[in-house]
Amino acid sequence: MTRLFNIAVIGAGIAGLSCASALQAAGHRVQVFDKSRGASGRMSTRRRADDGWQCDHGAQYFTARDPAFAAEVARWQQAGVAAMWSPRIAVLNDPSYDATSRQPGPLDRFVGTPRMTAPGQWLAGSLDMSLGTTVQRLHRGGPQWQLESAEQGLLDPRFDAVLLALPAPQALALTESPAPALAAVAASAQMRGCWALMLQFDSPVDLPFDAAFVNSGPLRWIARDSSKPGRDPGLETWLLHAEAEWSEAHLELPPDEAASLMLAAFAVLGGPAPQTWTAHRWRYADTREPRLDGCLWDDDLRLGLCGDWLNGGKVEGAWLSGQRLAAQLFSGFAATGT
Repeated sequence: MTRLFNIAVIGAGIAGLSCASALQAAGHRVQVFDKSRGASGRMSTRRRADDGWQCDHGAQYFTARDPAFAAEVARWQQAGVAAMWSPRIAVLNDPSYDATSRQPGPLDRFVGTPRMTAPGQWLAGSLDMSLGTTVQRLHRGGPQWQLESAEQGLLDPRFDAVLLALPAPQALALTESPAPALAAVAASAQMRGCWALMLQFDSPVDLPFDAAFVNSGPLRWIARDSSKPGRDPGLETWLLHAEAEWSEAHLELPPDEAASLMLAAFAVLGGPAPQTWTAHRWRYADTREPRLDGCLWDDDLRLGLCGDWLNGGKVEGAWLSGQRLAAQLFSGFAATGT
């Protein structure tokens, strides 16, 4: 009989949730840890309780090219936590914008409903989640692992395997001592930041598109967040994402200064001044050159890494990376007969 393992997954973004779900479905005991108050990672939504305002300020949409992920997205749709988004999309080539240059080719774009966090929260609902837990160190004692958190110190449970579903710099910090080979891969990944600016308006914004790719200037993506399915169209909300290199160069700016520069760029594209705005700085938004490993697994240590940075980036890459790491564990367990 195949032995059932106790497995820790650190990181409750889509990669970690995907991996944990696959392992739990196979009968293993899985506990997911994350420093945040909720699941979903960069599939994130900022919310305000008093008036229902919200804005997706991380991943803006996702596509499903791989058949396995397409089947998963169909499950999300059936559960009511995802839907297709068909915005009017423009490509803006000139920062002095006076016309849209072309429309991107046909592509099915999906979003979480009623917010981008919904698929991750739906997956997390069936898992053993330990949120608000910042894992700082991994301790190897014989064949098992213990975790040490900033909030609670050394945690009691012992795990047969530990899986890190974290951005490369955070994975590096946890693997440097116990797993130098894995740490070297994490160190090779160059992750970049991104400034996000959420805008609220009192009336509809008169622009001839719901979303646009911007090919010059500080901005790279702008979108009418309130045009997504499941949102309140009466709360006019836009999201601006800054270009990666611009974000890196301005990552340490005070939020009001970064916002001022991004609003000026939005104005050049025809955008009006908002009534209110909120800035968010993503330190690890994407990877300069995403790796294509899929995942990493050390069978001797029973320590693994997964995440979008190991699988080409994007939501789909993250979900597939988690699935591939789970498959690596199954193979490793089978090979050792345990």
